[in-house]
Amino acid sequence: MGIVSVDLFITLDGVYQGPGGPDEDEEGGFDLGGWQGHYLDEENGAAIGEGIERMDALLLGRKTYDIFAGFWPHRGDEPIAVTFNALPKFVVSRTLADPEWAGTTALSDVEQVRPLKDRFDDIHVIGSGDLARSLLAAGLVDRLNLYLYPVALGAGKRLFDGIGVPGAFTLAQPPRVFPSGAMLLVYEPDGEAVTGFDMSK
Repeated sequence: MGIVSVDLFITLDGVYQGPGGPDEDEEGGFDLGGWQGHYLDEENGAAIGEGIERMDALLLGRKTYDIFAGFWPHRGDEPIAVTFNALPKFVVSRTLADPEWAGTTALSDVEQVRPLKDRFDDIHVIGSGDLARSLLAAGLVDRLNLYLYPVALGAGKRLFDGIGVPGAFTLAQPPRVFPSGAMLLVYEPDGEAVTGFDMSK
């Protein structure tokens, strides 16, 4: 059986909103977009590329799908474009029935992701924070690839807001530290969160 890996760019205070550009995601009046670029370096980019090479299917939420579908089909023979355009793609959306990006299948809810794990070895969710939270709540995330950047924004969408089910995670591989101070942290779910520990005893 395959796995679902979530690749997410995230700040020290847990914000994933709008890493790529100032107007990428202004929902909720968010005006701090474009925070990732300052911390990108060659090693960071290589790690992201390695993750893309491993995937054999791409799973996106509707907002990220719209961004990707409007960009990658028009990037010619750039390596990432070639990979994304060739991969089987899935978008979870209640309203999109006929995706225009070639090779894309629409799913109406996250439970339709479950049988995909029998068809693919490593399904990657890129960005798509709302979808990532829904997958976490449904117990469908097998790996979190968190690209953690040394910046705190104090506002914005956070990965674990609204999940409602506490959980624990285990570090699946040693952290990778990049020259900019960013890190790649790879976690796998590890059962229920342990709480109520009384340190006075």
